[in-house]
Amino acid sequence: MPMKIRHLEVFNALFEAGSVSHAAQRLNLTQPAVSIALGNLEDELGFRLFHRNRGFFAPTAEALQLRGEIAQGLMALARIERRADEIRHGWAGGVSIATNGALAMNFMPSLIAIFQAKYPGTHIELRVHSSRQIADWAASGQIDIGLIDTPVPVAGLASEVFPMACVCIMGAGDPLAKLDQITPTCLAGRGLIGVSGDHVVDHQLKRLMSEAGVPLHYSAFSYYYAIARCMVAAGGGLAVIDPINAAANLGDDVIWRTFAPQVRHETAMITSRDHPPAQGRTEMMDHIRRHLAPYVIKDAT
Repeated sequence: MPMKIRHLEVFNALFEAGSVSHAAQRLNLTQPAVSIALGNLEDELGFRLFHRNRGFFAPTAEALQLRGEIAQGLMALARIERRADEIRHGWAGGVSIATNGALAMNFMPSLIAIFQAKYPGTHIELRVHSSRQIADWAASGQIDIGLIDTPVPVAGLASEVFPMACVCIMGAGDPLAKLDQITPTCLAGRGLIGVSGDHVVDHQLKRLMSEAGVPLHYSAFSYYYAIARCMVAAGGGLAVIDPINAAANLGDDVIWRTFAPQVRHETAMITSRDHPPAQGRTEMMDHIRRHLAPYVIKDAT
């Protein structure tokens, strides 16, 4: 069954936009063209993809099952176009990287700028998504390098783990700022900003607080370490986060103190075992290693 790329683009735009008018604007098409393309795709597939209700298009169960495959297929085609562009224009190469929230805001932007200053003409693509999605992208060759939380959730990947000791962050005027080290007992009666409540760091902290006989009280959850820092800067209390986001020089009067017993965050750098490396991937991986090294636990086993 032949499928046209335009039909898949129409499906994707409708799925995200929820209406023919908005999808048409995104694709720079007329509304009748979008409706015709959708009708043709549904005829080819043999089932409906959207429920129509007063101009709003809600995906059917069948559309939800197709969504992931179509989105990945369109991204793969986009990557082919970018590679062809690089070859046509004689660029030094391109590296695609995906990371989760831990490194997206206060690590990768400056690292990429330094890399491109050293290797002019190298084009970098940076995506931000969940660790699971990044692992799927890496395994299928849709990205060159992934940076995710451990454990690595997909087989067929080469991985290198960078363990780091989390620290406690607070406002510069917080009473705990007078201490050199924060322990579970220091957190008695204080509200903490957690990661997600189910993150590996949350689990470690819960265990340590329980062993110390100190109730753990979460006042909020952030899902990203960088957002936890923003919440602390806004007066939200305390947070135990990775050392990279904690030590970032943001001029927000947030300081950090070591936390004991140790709460560990692990970042894994992942690549596909089955797909050939892109030009520049090895250099970028070495670059990432050098910039992660200052934060890595030296005696980790």
